[in-house]
Amino acid sequence: MVSNREDVSTPLEWKFSQVFGERSPDEEVQDVDIISAIEFDKTGDYLAVGDRGGRVIIFETDTGKDTPSQQFSRSKMEQTDLTQTRHIRYQYKTEFQSHEPEFDYLKSLEIEEKINRVRWCATPNGSLFILSTNDKTIKLWKIKDRKVKKIKEMDSSPYVSSENTLLAEMSFMSGRNTQSVPNGYQLDWTENMAKNMSPSQEVHTKIANTGDSAHTRCQKVYGHAHDFNINSISNNSDGETFISADDLRINLWNLEISDQCFNIVDMKPSNMDDLTEVITSAQFHPIHCNLLAYSSSRGFIRVVDMRQSALCDNSARILRHAESHGSKSFLTEIVASIADIKFAKDGRHLLSRDYMNLKLWDMHMDSTPVATFKIHEHLRPNLCELYNDDSIFDKFECCVSGCGLHFATGSYSNLLRIFSHGVGSAEGVTIEASKSRNRSLLQAAPRVRRSSLSNLARGFYRQGHEYLSLDSNEYSRNSSSKLQHLAWHPAENLIACGSGNSLFLYHA
Repeated sequence: MVSNREDVSTPLEWKFSQVFGERSPDEEVQDVDIISAIEFDKTGDYLAVGDRGGRVIIFETDTGKDTPSQQFSRSKMEQTDLTQTRHIRYQYKTEFQSHEPEFDYLKSLEIEEKINRVRWCATPNGSLFILSTNDKTIKLWKIKDRKVKKIKEMDSSPYVSSENTLLAEMSFMSGRNTQSVPNGYQLDWTENMAKNMSPSQEVHTKIANTGDSAHTRCQKVYGHAHDFNINSISNNSDGETFISADDLRINLWNLEISDQCFNIVDMKPSNMDDLTEVITSAQFHPIHCNLLAYSSSRGFIRVVDMRQSALCDNSARILRHAESHGSKSFLTEIVASIADIKFAKDGRHLLSRDYMNLKLWDMHMDSTPVATFKIHEHLRPNLCELYNDDSIFDKFECCVSGCGLHFATGSYSNLLRIFSHGVGSAEGVTIEASKSRNRSLLQAAPRVRRSSLSNLARGFYRQGHEYLSLDSNEYSRNSSSKLQHLAWHPAENLIACGSGNSLFLYHA
């Protein structure tokens, strides 16, 4: 698939690397702590995680964070044991509150703070830039390291200790006048110091850098451009623009302009009763800035060229599987909806994930995928049960390795499924995302069926679905623990995946 292929004569051997936020078996997971988005930056040095509470947590590699003595001991260890290869490890860097819950008074609509997507932007000046979005609003954040100075040694005098403590506290209170505090604490304190401290008394302090502290600031807010919930954002290879997609429209933004965007895809019919499909995911081509692809609830992938037309929805190449497997039904149309698409780094191949399968597409072949990896085929006889408990609408993401030869997606019971093109069995590798393999799994409460636009597009509220029965045999799956969000390191065989409030990393 790419010019410099790696040797894939043998399947990769995957091992557990790290876990962040793993809970104890009897600990209840709060909904706001559940991971909802994961993304590596272009270099792989940083990893961003969004959750349902509107927070974005940043992790960074521990490379270059050691002291000289630690670096010396590490080099000595590497010389004594050359056979041991050290894989990439991450550590916590910072976190910030990206979105807050809102209420649209005009539409009487609550807007959740949940982070739907995070995307890293180019870093021209050494600072980190990241886009995050909830259902309605996209924000651009700047993360910059600042040197932190603290007092390492001080005199044993209680006044010196109090002085440095107060200075440390006041250093985080910008814009405050120290002489204008209502209770007059600072003024009384300085007078007491003057009375009790002799002129000959010396204060011995040592100021030292203790490291970098990340400062986060919101640079831009891109809002009021989507009538429906945003499901995708994607950065362009030109480093200047990005797209945002909801159920019916795709907008093109310039990173520097937050109050204006261009609508490039509009699937909204003049009469909403004629609605037959909705947009489920969209992504820019990794190489050509004029190309993008978006998927639909009917199982189609459309590839458009923005140079051909200002409105791109009528000038698309369509990738769809022409082969039909058995008879079509109401339920098979639902599971055909594509939840996620990802371009391979070469730009020629595209990975898609629907409810049942993971498919690899060649952009030069419209009618059939290059390979199909079955994920939930064992659930096909139980589509009625899946529909009745709403599990049939679960959306699982997919990811592709930097070399373009390996693919991964998630499933129920916290299962991570990894496949390789042209090597290994059709079943691939299955890993349970859990550090403690035998821990008990929490049971989720029944969910209320949501009246979403995508449901209306498929006609899910038509009358007459009494044929959906719960009397069939029980099927093997755990719907309360599902692995839906994951990302592949851009250069290494390292996968980050989220299950509940836990972030698991696996390497090969």
